[in-house]
Amino acid sequence: MSAPPRVLTVAGSDSGGGAGIQADLKTMLALGVHGMSVITAVTAQNSLGVQGAWELPVDAVRAQYRCVVDDIGVQAVKTGMLASAELVETVAELIATTDAPAVVDPVGISKHGDSLLAESALDSVRTKLLPVATVATPNLDEVAQLTGVRVESEADLGRAAAAVLSYGPKWVLIKGGHLPGDAVDLLTDGSEEHWLRAPRHDNRHTHGTGCTLASAIASGLAKGQTVPEAVAAAKEYVTGAIAAGFALGGGIGPVDHGWRFRAGA
Repeated sequence: MSAPPRVLTVAGSDSGGGAGIQADLKTMLALGVHGMSVITAVTAQNSLGVQGAWELPVDAVRAQYRCVVDDIGVQAVKTGMLASAELVETVAELIATTDAPAVVDPVGISKHGDSLLAESALDSVRTKLLPVATVATPNLDEVAQLTGVRVESEADLGRAAAAVLSYGPKWVLIKGGHLPGDAVDLLTDGSEEHWLRAPRHDNRHTHGTGCTLASAIASGLAKGQTVPEAVAAAKEYVTGAIAAGFALGGGIGPVDHGWRFRAGA
């Protein structure tokens, strides 16, 4: 039996299981690819927020990455929490030497408003990481953090996309989930535009949405889909996961990565 497509996530660990490495691997399993991981940081995290975070040494991150890529190989790479400028630059260098598409989720702030990226690392994201991205997937807070562009309405999404594209990714997906009304995202490479719309579900349990979407896109790319195809399929998957999100603990619960399994049961 041949192995399924392989996707490597380079991100932080979420002890609560809703986001980070844990969300990435659940998404990859649900979408039929083999998920592998490089852990960049360990967080003490629950439904109430990030209670503590400890980044791993650069040598440990590099060793994990080379160990997987050089032996097993990858069809796509996804990045999440990278924590520091040194880790951002190390991961960018590793991606640049890997012959596979890269989905960069420029994680800066958690769902609960906790900082997951040092202020000193922002310039490294702009100048080192975004230029090696096949697709960058910032939310509106991350767009503002990286570019200074503040999106107040759907009409601002094009300006935000242009600002992010100026740093060099091939495609950018501006996630408009924080705007009122339907959940509207804009995918563009500067010439093509794809507007993705989905109904907004009245469910506050949305922890892990960004990690899940980026991992779903990487899974689609690993299976040979084009960027627009992979993003459209990922949007459909994460919309279902949000609709099925469930309460855990006393705060914001996770999306349901296994919703399709239960829907078909």
